[in-house]
Amino acid sequence: MLARTVFGVMVMMFVLVQAANAGGKDDIQKYFNDTATKVKATTNPAEKRAILNKSLQTMNKALDKVQSSRLISKEDRAGIDQFRTVLQENQDELNGRNGYEPVSDGQLNAFSDYVVQNMEQADKTITISLVAALLIVIIIILLV
Repeated sequence: MLARTVFGVMVMMFVLVQAANAGGKDDIQKYFNDTATKVKATTNPAEKRAILNKSLQTMNKALDKVQSSRLISKEDRAGIDQFRTVLQENQDELNGRNGYEPVSDGQLNAFSDYVVQNMEQADKTITISLVAALLIVIIIILLV
């Protein structure tokens, strides 16, 4: 009877941790989806570019703050570095730096979708713990 109870508790803990972890990553994805929605709702290309730049810069600031926290493990720091690399590549492509051609004004809506997809793919290959994901979300909320 005790073994069955302990096993049940362990299964429940595993399920709850997985659900919470998905929640933190889902909030990060929602942040980028909201950015894409704002970009598409705007008609002025300069405003679209500014929205995308601000969004990527805010995420970079959040990553900086989380990475400097003592709560973050070495593994999370490595994941954050990988995530930051993907963000920087998106920003370089948007602004035409480091060998990229700048995204044309007519392609900004499509680029905002590309950023969302790129972050979703990065989310699948880059490992960040629940604590780090939630800290990122909290800092983004405070910065925005």
